[in-house]
Amino acid sequence: MPAPSIRARVRAEMIAEIKAVARRHLATDGANLSLRAVAREMGMVSSAVYRYFPSRDELLTTLIVEAYDALGAVVEAADADRDPTDLRGRWTACCRAARRWALERPAEYALLYGSPVPGYSAPADTVGPAQRPPATLVGILHDGLASGRLTAPPDGLPEPLRTDLAEVGTALRTDVPEALLARGMAGWTQLFGLISFEVFGRINNALPHRDAYFDHQVTLMADLIGLP
Repeated sequence: MPAPSIRARVRAEMIAEIKAVARRHLATDGANLSLRAVAREMGMVSSAVYRYFPSRDELLTTLIVEAYDALGAVVEAADADRDPTDLRGRWTACCRAARRWALERPAEYALLYGSPVPGYSAPADTVGPAQRPPATLVGILHDGLASGRLTAPPDGLPEPLRTDLAEVGTALRTDVPEALLARGMAGWTQLFGLISFEVFGRINNALPHRDAYFDHQVTLMADLIGLP
């Protein structure tokens, strides 16, 4: 194998190991990542890690982007696995997939939807991956409108909110009416509030039958959105 190829492979392996160690630190220390601690676990001097990730923030950004992409992929796969005409079934499948991913990877979920990391400001690189899960829901709304299975609610939005939602629609590249988009966003934000309460142990003692509770709440959200 040519020397450049060997170097590229070694570099890729080192980057993968650094990320794996960093994810373990997320599970034990939260988002308070330290490149020095990562280097110490790997038996490296800290300056060596900086050759792969120049700063803690760059490593955090990489982990955030990959976590958003992983979550987006499972939500999209759940949606694609359902009958396209079954709007409520698609919504339910997406919600269950998001919850399952969060419960399986709580540290990465906390990195995305937990408390902001002090001193860290997410760059534009994170925007596209972050939009994948809500874009899937918007796709369900769009398909429902196009097929006539879903009707937009009356538009009683106050003007400042309508303007904001129009900008959200532009960012998500959809022409879904603002009044319906508002309900979709209500459902989506309620979904992640529900998941967060479970991941962070806020309801675990009060509601031992959490699968049934989750599905009940997802049904209420589907009713709010107007999914048939």
